[in-house]
Amino acid sequence: MRRAPPEFWSRAGALPLLLAPLGWGYGLGGALLRAAARPWRTPVPVICVGNLVVGGAGKTPIARDIAIRLKQAGATPHILTRGYGGNAKGPLRVDLARHSVREAGDEALLLAAAAPVWVARDRAAGARTAIAAGANILVLDDGLQNRSLVQDLKLLVVDGTYGFGNGRVMPAGPLREPAAAGIARADAIVIMGEDRANIAAQARGKPVLAAALTPRAGAPDLTGRTIVAFAGIGRPEKFFSFLGSLGATVIAHHAFPDHQPYSAAMLAPILAEAARLGAPLVTTEKDLMRVPASLRESVVALPVEVQWRDPAALTPLLSRVAPKGGAGV
Repeated sequence: MRRAPPEFWSRAGALPLLLAPLGWGYGLGGALLRAAARPWRTPVPVICVGNLVVGGAGKTPIARDIAIRLKQAGATPHILTRGYGGNAKGPLRVDLARHSVREAGDEALLLAAAAPVWVARDRAAGARTAIAAGANILVLDDGLQNRSLVQDLKLLVVDGTYGFGNGRVMPAGPLREPAAAGIARADAIVIMGEDRANIAAQARGKPVLAAALTPRAGAPDLTGRTIVAFAGIGRPEKFFSFLGSLGATVIAHHAFPDHQPYSAAMLAPILAEAARLGAPLVTTEKDLMRVPASLRESVVALPVEVQWRDPAALTPLLSRVAPKGGAGV
């Protein structure tokens, strides 16, 4: 379970300045490790969907969307993920009928509904196993800082509102590495939501794609409804605001750390609150994976998908790396 990002990561101040030397050291250490790495060139293309900050930027929905597009174009994509929150080291092919969040983590379970998913702490081992199982293209959910595989297409996903926070590297800020270094390695930048952080101006000539999350077909219509909400994602407030943008009135909300496992005891007072207020209890599809099975019918999950502002802008990027027979993406 990840703790909630410190509030000071979003702003300048004395504490980020005090911690800056530790951030410089963290950034330097990561750069040295990447420079020393000898990544494996797989016999199939590798697409990396990554980010630069700790916390949710929207990379998992992007990875899911790309895998679906590749499948529709005739390719056989498999997704590699670390399986954060699960205890499996892998390589483990996720089976929705057999595996739970305890083994695979919540994101792997979400992705497995779209394409074959492998949980692998060792990405190279996961890649070998996926290729042996028939993958002709690999999609990495996260891994921009991981140099175990040569990445043929690197997509940097950035939350348009949060951006790079205060612009400092951990622990002084939310960055896993200096923003300039990550942008330089990326082949394209995907801005999720409105670009309030002025990310496009920092793109250094790289292609910039705009996307947003929208309810999937069949999602519950929350327009005009009064609801209670909870979420344990990178930035829960994004979800609560999203519900408001759909026309719902959130009369109570509860934020938890990313990947928080829920117990019946933990959810009991929230369920009681929703019942007392006569409001449905709403959460994310990812959070539902961590709700005890006995309580899932008491919770409304909101499934989402990626909506590209200009879908045609993604086509040349994917076509550049798609295997033969899957170039019509």
